[in-house]
Amino acid sequence: MGELSKLPNIGPVVEEQLHQAGIKTAEELRKTGSRDAWLKIKAIDPSACYNRLCGLEGALRGIRWHNLPDETKKELKDFYNSFK
Repeated sequence: MGELSKLPNIGPVVEEQLHQAGIKTAEELRKTGSRDAWLKIKAIDPSACYNRLCGLEGALRGIRWHNLPDETKKELKDFYNSFK
Protein backbone atom coordinates (compact mmCIF):
# COMPACT_ATOMS: atom_id res chain seq x y z
CA MET A 1 0.00 0.00 0.00
CA GLY A 2 1.48 3.27 -1.10
CA GLU A 3 0.89 6.89 -0.27
CA LEU A 4 -1.96 7.38 -2.73
CA SER A 5 -4.02 4.48 -1.41
CA LYS A 6 -4.14 6.21 1.97
CA LEU A 7 -6.42 8.81 0.36
CA PRO A 8 -10.19 8.23 0.34
CA ASN A 9 -11.49 6.41 -2.75
CA ILE A 10 -8.04 5.26 -3.91
CA GLY A 11 -7.56 1.50 -3.84
CA PRO A 12 -4.66 -0.53 -5.16
CA VAL A 13 -5.94 -0.65 -8.75
CA VAL A 14 -6.42 3.11 -9.06
CA GLU A 15 -3.15 3.72 -7.27
CA GLU A 16 -1.37 1.51 -9.82
CA GLN A 17 -3.08 3.35 -12.68
CA LEU A 18 -2.00 6.68 -11.22
CA HIS A 19 1.57 5.37 -10.98
CA GLN A 20 1.41 4.28 -14.62
CA ALA A 21 0.20 7.79 -15.45
CA GLY A 22 3.23 9.27 -13.70
CA ILE A 23 1.41 10.36 -10.54
CA LYS A 24 3.12 8.80 -7.54
CA THR A 25 2.33 11.11 -4.60
CA ALA A 26 -0.66 12.94 -3.16
CA GLU A 27 1.09 16.22 -3.98
CA GLU A 28 1.47 15.20 -7.62
CA LEU A 29 -2.22 14.30 -7.69
CA ARG A 30 -3.11 17.70 -6.23
CA LYS A 31 -0.98 19.47 -8.84
CA THR A 32 -2.48 17.38 -11.65
CA GLY A 33 -6.08 17.72 -10.56
CA SER A 34 -8.84 15.16 -10.78
CA ARG A 35 -9.81 15.85 -14.38
CA ASP A 36 -6.31 15.62 -15.83
CA ALA A 37 -5.50 12.61 -13.66
CA TRP A 38 -8.65 10.90 -14.93
CA LEU A 39 -7.70 11.68 -18.53
CA LYS A 40 -4.28 10.11 -17.94
CA ILE A 41 -5.95 7.02 -16.48
CA LYS A 42 -8.43 6.90 -19.37
CA ALA A 43 -5.50 6.81 -21.80
CA ILE A 44 -4.32 3.65 -20.01
CA ASP A 45 -7.75 2.18 -19.26
CA PRO A 46 -10.52 3.19 -21.69
CA SER A 47 -13.11 1.83 -19.25
CA ALA A 48 -12.32 4.61 -16.74
CA CYS A 49 -15.75 5.67 -15.54
CA TYR A 50 -17.54 8.61 -13.99
CA ASN A 51 -17.23 7.06 -10.53
CA ARG A 52 -13.45 6.95 -10.90
CA LEU A 53 -13.43 10.63 -11.82
CA CYS A 54 -15.54 11.44 -8.76
CA GLY A 55 -13.30 9.23 -6.65
CA LEU A 56 -10.26 11.23 -7.69
CA GLU A 57 -12.02 14.51 -6.88
CA GLY A 58 -13.08 13.15 -3.50
CA ALA A 59 -9.51 11.99 -2.81
CA LEU A 60 -8.28 15.53 -3.43
CA ARG A 61 -10.87 16.87 -1.00
CA GLY A 62 -10.25 14.15 1.58
CA ILE A 63 -13.82 12.81 1.41
CA ARG A 64 -15.70 9.84 0.02
CA TRP A 65 -16.89 10.74 -3.45
CA HIS A 66 -20.52 10.13 -2.48
CA ASN A 67 -20.25 13.20 -0.25
CA LEU A 68 -19.19 15.58 -3.01
CA PRO A 69 -21.55 18.54 -3.42
CA ASP A 70 -24.27 17.98 -6.03
CA GLU A 71 -22.98 20.89 -8.11
CA THR A 72 -19.51 19.33 -8.24
CA LYS A 73 -20.99 15.98 -9.27
CA LYS A 74 -22.90 17.72 -12.05
CA GLU A 75 -19.76 19.51 -13.28
CA LEU A 76 -17.83 16.23 -13.23
CA LYS A 77 -20.68 14.46 -15.06
CA ASP A 78 -20.65 17.13 -17.77
CA PHE A 79 -16.87 16.79 -18.08
CA TYR A 80 -17.12 12.99 -18.24
CA ASN A 81 -19.88 13.13 -20.87
CA SER A 82 -17.74 15.38 -23.06
CA PHE A 83 -15.36 12.42 -23.53
CA LYS A 84 -17.93 9.76 -24.39
